Amino acid sequence: MMFNRRFLAPILMSLLAGCSSDKPPIDPAKLVDFKPSARIELRWHADIGDAGKSVLFPAVTREAVFAAEADGKLYRFDRNTGKQVWSVDSGFEITGGVGAGDGLVLVGGEKGELAAFDEDTGKQKWLVKVSSDVLSPPRIADGVVVVRTGNQRITGLSAKDGGRLWLYERATPALIVRSHASVVIRNGLVYAGFAAGKLAAIGLNNGVVVWESAVSQPRGNTELERISDITSLPVVDKDQVCAVAFQGRLACFDAAQGGTLWTRDISSDKGMALSGKTLYLSDTDSNVLAVDKSSGSSVWKNGQFLLRKATAPYPLDDYLLIGDFEGYLHALKSDDGSLAARYETDGSAIVVAPVTLGKGALVQTSDGGLYSFTIR
Repeated sequence: MMFNRRFLAPILMSLLAGCSSDKPPIDPAKLVDFKPSARIELRWHADIGDAGKSVLFPAVTREAVFAAEADGKLYRFDRNTGKQVWSVDSGFEITGGVGAGDGLVLVGGEKGELAAFDEDTGKQKWLVKVSSDVLSPPRIADGVVVVRTGNQRITGLSAKDGGRLWLYERATPALIVRSHASVVIRNGLVYAGFAAGKLAAIGLNNGVVVWESAVSQPRGNTELERISDITSLPVVDKDQVCAVAFQGRLACFDAAQGGTLWTRDISSDKGMALSGKTLYLSDTDSNVLAVDKSSGSSVWKNGQFLLRKATAPYPLDDYLLIGDFEGYLHALKSDDGSLAARYETDGSAIVVAPVTLGKGALVQTSDGGLYSFTIR
């Protein structure tokens, strides 16, 4: 995680980790031995270039897997076999990617570049400039490309030619967390979290704010203590939307009107997943938690991954998958949080949560390893 005065140096993270405390630093938890009750099985593996200083997300469609490397290469793989279908050079350093949908594959760059490629051929369809660096995957729905930039602006563009349809912008505090969170699009609304703990629902077709609610309020005496930014994706179902703030709270709202349903004090910079009646999340210290969606009450907590930089959980069948800073993929039982299986990838960090791939999951490591898994 990085900060911005927009943006302050990453060394400030040490302050938030507790340098002002007299307590000695805490080492990340060591992996514990356990008796596996399940098995993570590798379906295929491919290698691309590394992500550099960026956080790059793969994308999956009905027929393909798309992934990018920091140096500018974009790849398409067969989703069933992992065989490379094509690769193209975007012509810029990729810092935000990958998004896919409506026949397009989208990536963004450090200087505000946003490029769309044909899903089948890899041919570039259009290239435009947006207001600032693109740090997260662009999204597309109903002919509208939605891109979030580092200056906290959200822009709606025509999927046909990249022409700007609307722009949403808001005032931000002097000190904010550099976030790689994109947006969630559902039922014609764009849901996005912002600095100072704000969550907004924006019309997909016109960029008009439908509602805005406070997930968390800044607290503390210093600027660092008052950081309470939403740095991860909200989760949405047909009834409610939930979001969590760094140094803040977890809150759920009515998805249509934005009315607060409940809140509780939990801090997370990684985010969460929603499955059935339960929210699953990794908090700031990498504890993995299960919370009742309707009330916010605790279901269980697993503290075995303390400071291992656990990703947000990914629900798969009766399990949750999380990655960590040493490239391990862990499977937890979703009913009680106990460890069920573990798989070692290439030793580099898994920074982003696994994504859906058929009846399994796809994982991308910082060094560019792509892994297709199932669990039995």
